[in-house]
Amino acid sequence: MFTSDIAIFLLGLIAAIFGGYFGAAIGGNFAFTLTGFMILFSWGIFAVGGSDIGFNYVAFGPVMGPHITFAAGVAGAAYAMHKGLIESGRDASSPLARLGRLDVLLVGAAFGAFGYLFNIGLSFIPWFGSHIDTVALTVFTSNVLARLIWGNGLLSPQNYNKDATSFMKKIAPNDTYFWLRYQEKPGQYLPLGFFAGGMAAAVSIMLAHYVQGGSAWAQTLPFAISAIIIGFLILGAEMPVQHHITIIGGLAAVKFMPVLAGAGFEWNATWTSATWMVAIGAVLIGCVFGMISAFLGEFQSQLFHQRGTTHVDPPAAAIWVSTLLVLTLSGN
Repeated sequence: MFTSDIAIFLLGLIAAIFGGYFGAAIGGNFAFTLTGFMILFSWGIFAVGGSDIGFNYVAFGPVMGPHITFAAGVAGAAYAMHKGLIESGRDASSPLARLGRLDVLLVGAAFGAFGYLFNIGLSFIPWFGSHIDTVALTVFTSNVLARLIWGNGLLSPQNYNKDATSFMKKIAPNDTYFWLRYQEKPGQYLPLGFFAGGMAAAVSIMLAHYVQGGSAWAQTLPFAISAIIIGFLILGAEMPVQHHITIIGGLAAVKFMPVLAGAGFEWNATWTSATWMVAIGAVLIGCVFGMISAFLGEFQSQLFHQRGTTHVDPPAAAIWVSTLLVLTLSGN
């Protein structure tokens, strides 16, 4: 992660400052959509030359990583709301350059630097740092920090459903506080988790098998598709939000495949029919973890995001927890 040399580290930090400014200027969700395209670009570099520079430096690094550009857009919106420049600090989509305020964009730059440094710091934590998605946890932490500085508090219990008799009913969405009305019920998000998770798992298994070294990044391609779909959501189409599902469905399939296949398994070897049957099992595991991540996304939306005055990203919250579950249970 560009930390082996102080000059390279500083180059990354400078890029993150620029990336944070850029993310705030164009809006967090627009920046995240571009992250999806950058992942596709990175796959092209990787497939042709075997280099992961696109992933590490562009798509998930200081240039267009969500912990840089998207998180900066969220922070800029929170600050702009606090200054009375916009109505809602939960607007993670609108470009903030339209405000014509340098201070708003400099907040984005500062949070870009924070995202870069915090992500690196997480990676050095023994065991924990290698068992989570550090980018997702950095996004979540950055969002929480912006909420604590400029928002109405992390949980906002004053906005819970007053007459509810259980905690889950207290935080349940209503006509005032919600995230995605068409994706908030178990009968809605669990099938989405199953099918989107399964789709991602099947894609990831094939990439890991047919692309040399592809198992390291296989789950990012379906994630990229989901990130690009956010662009359609911004433009008004009521698309399902499922990047927290696809990246986890793909990751689970790739991590459990060697466990199911047993000793002697190789990703890029010639597979027998028996191995392909095992792959089907890995895909089904991806479906299960897709549903788990779908539940965690909606749960953390209700817990953190819906009642707040700023954006705390439910998918990021789901991804880092789900990654921890996948990597721990698969013995990685």
